[in-house]
Amino acid sequence: MPFASTLRPSIQLGLLKSVTEAASFPAETFHLSLDFAVQIGFELYEAIADGRNPQFGDWIFAIEAFGEDAPDKSDVLIAECPDAARALHKDGPELLRNARCREAPAFLDRILAIIPWGKFAAIGFTCTFQQNVASFALARRLKTAFPGIPIIFGGANFDGEMGREFVRTLDCIDYAVIGEGDIALPGLLRALQEGIDPARVPGVITRREDKVVGAQSAPLPALEGLPVPDYSEYFARREMLGLQQMPHGAKLRLPFEGSRGCWWGQKHHCTFCGLNGTAMSFRRKPAEAIFHELATLAQRHGIFAFEAVDNILDLRMLHELFERLEANGIDYDFFYEVKSNLTRQQIRQLAKGGVRRIQPGIESLATPILKLMRKGVTSIQNVNTLRWLTYYRILTSWNLLWGFPGERAQDYDEQLALLRRLTHLPPPQSAGRVWMERFSPLYFDRARFPASSLRAEASYARIYPDAIDRDRIAYFFDYELVDTLPDAAFTETLDAVTTWQAAWRRAERPRLVFWHAPGIVRIDDGRTGRTPQTMMLRDPAAALYAACSDQPRSATQLVAALAMPEAPEAVARTLDVLVADELMMREGPQYLSLALPASLGR
Repeated sequence: MPFASTLRPSIQLGLLKSVTEAASFPAETFHLSLDFAVQIGFELYEAIADGRNPQFGDWIFAIEAFGEDAPDKSDVLIAECPDAARALHKDGPELLRNARCREAPAFLDRILAIIPWGKFAAIGFTCTFQQNVASFALARRLKTAFPGIPIIFGGANFDGEMGREFVRTLDCIDYAVIGEGDIALPGLLRALQEGIDPARVPGVITRREDKVVGAQSAPLPALEGLPVPDYSEYFARREMLGLQQMPHGAKLRLPFEGSRGCWWGQKHHCTFCGLNGTAMSFRRKPAEAIFHELATLAQRHGIFAFEAVDNILDLRMLHELFERLEANGIDYDFFYEVKSNLTRQQIRQLAKGGVRRIQPGIESLATPILKLMRKGVTSIQNVNTLRWLTYYRILTSWNLLWGFPGERAQDYDEQLALLRRLTHLPPPQSAGRVWMERFSPLYFDRARFPASSLRAEASYARIYPDAIDRDRIAYFFDYELVDTLPDAAFTETLDAVTTWQAAWRRAERPRLVFWHAPGIVRIDDGRTGRTPQTMMLRDPAAALYAACSDQPRSATQLVAALAMPEAPEAVARTLDVLVADELMMREGPQYLSLALPASLGR
């Protein structure tokens, strides 16, 4: 249901269809988000689906889902957040009101009429982010029209206590799968078919006499035996709705998974991350299975662009998958999320294997803040990763976060000075105070992260009735943590990021490149806010600058690598001059050249 992006099929639907059919339960899927996008227009629809916003997507369907119990019948949410509404569209407030009052009920009436719901033995909804309330609205109508058909819910929004609270309070839900559904959903269907109590199926809960009963957690499946997702209905529905052409500038990507969980989070859970819910355990799919799955999907749909839904790249895939893709001359276009300590060689292999877009998990360029986040990387590693992603022309999405307990103004002042040297690299997509997400240590670890206030984000009160405990169903929270800096401490950083972003929207972007020949390096500096200039370095400075390009190195390492007669102290003095000239950065004993090689593709 809305609001999931229309630019990719749902891997939840595609995979669960294949899983249930493998268990001998014929299944149909419905990407009804496509219908609503056609109805209200793609520009508005995708803007709502793409952002966190004040949850306008769920708000649009709240009256249809909750009727007289809906808390905001006078559009107070729009009055409270007019700028956010206009950010969606220049006529955002009016379009949102129209979507709520006219389009949502008309959409639900149409969907109820055009699909023969009565033929199904069970109907299920998968919910992530802003898919809850539209799903509740349709489920409510289905329960009225077909009271004998069991209605099942699941998805990320039903993990943990969120699912239990929805099952406790909403009569339109008969059963919910808590956690991953690959094993639990076929088990539930089998129980319904054979007359066995579904509450005995691990991972399934239900409501009896105003109490929620059943297993709390679904078993975690191994990924080796999972089938290829079935996306056929998504493409058939696009064709039926006349959506053969993508919106201008958009690209359709097929979701796939190579792993679940997070191998880093198993050891050190990043303090702000709530993505894995109750299933942090890292599991990988064999490279051979991924290779087969990608080929199958490309052959079925004639699409070569893929989006990995993995939380983190399994580094073994560099050799086991991406080298094979390169060696076979296969032309895929990938999006991946990775840990931000990649080397030049690893980034080169990703580029050669087809990675074109990446989210490297960079959230700060200040090592003390990164330690507070438990990121397991340093500032100089993050900068080097940005450098080589830029060099290999991989589009990079990263964010600058602040608001962590224990942070110091000094750390942000030093970061700001560094940011002003890096305008030749892609700017952060956004900069702001960290979100409070359910399942993150910032949310659940009050001993380490004391809070003076913690409550469901304000927009939940405009969407969900009072009968639902909003603190139990919320994923995002308003909060005040102890020992953080005020917003005023970040004004200069935000201004610098805004200027940086503007510079990268121009036809001629900032640049800092170096040319290297034996005994000499030329550096062309065209970074933002500087008079363009060219500098010449000659040995030993030239050799040192080139040697600090691949990766950060200390003076001692450089002396050994270059067989230099100079003492490390003398080498450090030469490098410190280049740091003062803002051509290099230094962190502890390590130095990194900031310019990118002028010759591409090496």
